[in-house]
Amino acid sequence: MIWRALILVTALLWAGAGLRDSADRWIDATTLPPTLVAQSVEIRDRNGQLLRAYPVEDGRWRLGATPAQVDPAYLAMLLAYEDKRFYRHAGVDTLAMIRATAQAVWHGRVTSGGSTLTMQVARLLENSGTGAWRGKLRQIRLALALERLLGKDDILSLYLTRAPFGGNIEGIRAATLAWFGKEPNRLTPAQAALLVALPQSPEARRPDRAHQSATKARDRVLARMVRAGVLDDASAEAALSEPVPTTRRAFPMQAPHLGDALVQADPGAQAHDTTLDATLQSALEQLARSALHGRPDRLSIAMLVADHRTGEVLAHVGSPDYTADRRQGFVDMTQALRSPGSTLKPLIYALGFDQGLAHPQTLMPDRPMGFGGYAPQNFDGQFRGEVTVEQALQLSLNIPAVAMTQALGPARLVAAMQRAGTQPVIPGGRPGLAVALGGVGLSLHDLVQIYAGLANGGQAVPLRSHGSAVAARSLTSARAAWSVGHILAGLAPPKGAAQMRLAYKTGTSYGHRDAWAVGFDGRHVAGVWMGRADGTPVPGAFGGDLAAPVLFQAFARLKSRPDPLPPPPRDALLVSNDRLPPNLQRFRSRDAVFAPAQNAPKLAFPPDGARLDLNGSGVLTLKLRDGVAPFTVLANGAPVATGQHRREITLPTPSAGYLALSVIDAQGRAARAQIRID
Repeated sequence: MIWRALILVTALLWAGAGLRDSADRWIDATTLPPTLVAQSVEIRDRNGQLLRAYPVEDGRWRLGATPAQVDPAYLAMLLAYEDKRFYRHAGVDTLAMIRATAQAVWHGRVTSGGSTLTMQVARLLENSGTGAWRGKLRQIRLALALERLLGKDDILSLYLTRAPFGGNIEGIRAATLAWFGKEPNRLTPAQAALLVALPQSPEARRPDRAHQSATKARDRVLARMVRAGVLDDASAEAALSEPVPTTRRAFPMQAPHLGDALVQADPGAQAHDTTLDATLQSALEQLARSALHGRPDRLSIAMLVADHRTGEVLAHVGSPDYTADRRQGFVDMTQALRSPGSTLKPLIYALGFDQGLAHPQTLMPDRPMGFGGYAPQNFDGQFRGEVTVEQALQLSLNIPAVAMTQALGPARLVAAMQRAGTQPVIPGGRPGLAVALGGVGLSLHDLVQIYAGLANGGQAVPLRSHGSAVAARSLTSARAAWSVGHILAGLAPPKGAAQMRLAYKTGTSYGHRDAWAVGFDGRHVAGVWMGRADGTPVPGAFGGDLAAPVLFQAFARLKSRPDPLPPPPRDALLVSNDRLPPNLQRFRSRDAVFAPAQNAPKLAFPPDGARLDLNGSGVLTLKLRDGVAPFTVLANGAPVATGQHRREITLPTPSAGYLALSVIDAQGRAARAQIRID
């Protein structure tokens, strides 16, 4: 019988003086169970707030806790109810044991426990019951040994981590998250009382299954706290009216994709501290879900927000719903390689500015052009003639961007992406001009990284979600970065979006597979991707229509007003086209220095390499385009016509064989053709 065990233990305690040496040897010889147990791995935000936790191997939620993490009012209730002399005894409360023994003798059964919190910890460590007298004796021995090994706060921490609170919930932090949806640092008296009552009978008092029993147990704790002087009557009365929860809450599941990546990278870590902001993360996860409301159920979305000065990622939304199978929500679309569409154009022009190829007011041709067999078209199929670089970027024209990429060389563009800290994937391994219009594999993380460098004065600080800062890398000059930012900031916000000034760019990949919007202000950079995770086209999807409004909503949730963009650097040339140096007034590639000017004379007929049979006509008629009259014609180096103002010039019958024709205009520019006369 338990009461007999209590009598025996009490007698031993009373005889302690005579048996002290034997008792010490008995306690010192105790085999202690492990005090370290598996705890749920935690993902935390920049302020230590829990973003996500992982259950331990047996499926239990067990989060580590210390007294400093818990509301002092709860601790006061716990000690008053369970072990009021906790800080004064050595593991066993002799007075409580004597009281329990006396009551057991009087009633013939156990009516009150004499267990201390240390004895309860001993039971939890060995997962032993309380019904057998041998088990009780083992708990006493183990409690005495624990008190010699550990401090009081360490023992209390073990209780706060291991105490059962119903189902697979262990520890005070898991309990408050499951039953109240919050950490235990601030609790109401009613909440604290329920948490004191639950470990005594965690299954019989589970609020979600035995609500009435849980309520009665809580009320008994409140009544006892009044008698103990821990609560006054008014506080207890108010606590009695507070409802006990009827359902169990889900554990936090914010930034799940990032959490998985961190755990995979360092599976041995107990906690992963991130740079994320839990409040912003929650707001953007809600925005991601609302942005897809009413849209096809396979459409997905991803968002990334960072501080471009420090590289700290503040929000990481990999999908709208981690568990949505039809949207393939388990795929982290911030890391998936996709075609960036037109979003690389700001970088292209910034590199062109740095290479002295152009200025924002430089004129560029927007007309049908061929680039060695590659003939890009503008998105709308139209041509606008001659436009400034500023207009070309704001209108997202394709032909000027490809012309600038040809002048730079595609390899230079790819190298710049790599300097920014990205790893672009080139189809076939060799970059071509198609890179300018999205013919490269980049992730949303990569694009935000590139734009962060442009936003940060041309210095790309590597984005990071955890760990220490990394040194910045030079991407472009401050002047070039400011110039493209100033151009992009001139774009009007999308229809229906908040009226805020952001430097932003949209993009749509080939086949409408990806809709993009990336932008920045004076401090933050953000990117939005929308599409299908499996890469299937989304007919009618455009970055400007789908992603851009979400980008502006993300900034509105980040801050009430954007941080101003920086002023122009001292070396920025803020003039109109007519005041630019002559070499910057009109775009010319590096090869154009050795090539004829665009308005130089050209032989429309005969073309170079032509083979002609004059059929006895006796004359050869040249047809000219461009150039300035009068014209001089040379045949095999000898003048055959001078002072010609017409653009059709008839020459005397040439001899059969090869003939080298040259036409020189009034400005000394020449057109040449090598032909053969049969």
